[in-house]
Amino acid sequence: MAFKVNGIQDEDDLKRAQAAAQAQGTSITNYNEWAEIMKNLSEAGVESTGSYAGDKAKMKEIQQTVEKFIQEQQTEMIAQQRQQETQEVKETSESDRDQEIKATVANATSSMIMADYMKYYHLMT
Repeated sequence: MAFKVNGIQDEDDLKRAQAAAQAQGTSITNYNEWAEIMKNLSEAGVESTGSYAGDKAKMKEIQQTVEKFIQEQQTEMIAQQRQQETQEVKETSESDRDQEIKATVANATSSMIMADYMKYYHLMT
């Protein structure tokens, strides 16, 4: 037979209610799980709702909120990483383009010098 209670506000209330239930030869429904939930709520700074169902629902809500926050943080980290990678590719492309322009100018200058040299060489011979 299970002992049902409401109005439990903290772990001490729950322990007292469990002791009273055991004195009657029964126990509180889901006592261990409820005690764990109340401990977690207390650590999170959240007050008990006074019932097992309410505390369980509140704990589930907190877990979902934390999971959502973690997912958002992971998404943000991935977005930042991709942005950084994109910036690195852009900087590399700009650097490559600058090197290509320098090479083109050097080749054109070299070709012009060689053409002038050949022109003067033919004039001298």
